[in-house]
Amino acid sequence: MADECRIVDSKKYMWDGSTYETVEEARETKAGYEKDGFETIEVQEDGKHLVYTRRVVTEIVVEGAPPI
Repeated sequence: MADECRIVDSKKYMWDGSTYETVEEARETKAGYEKDGFETIEVQEDGKHLVYTRRVVTEIVVEGAPPI
């Protein structure tokens, strides 16, 4: 089983929960995440390919009235 998260260069990446049989599958998925604004890393473990992602929060949207 893959680690749920990995720290690389002091940045925390979360596993997307899928294992990919081929490097092509992993890279296709990785490209989709990058298109959506995620930073990604690809890891090979026990012959399987894993994709880890992270995204820095740049904006926080609060809905509704503030508490009294």
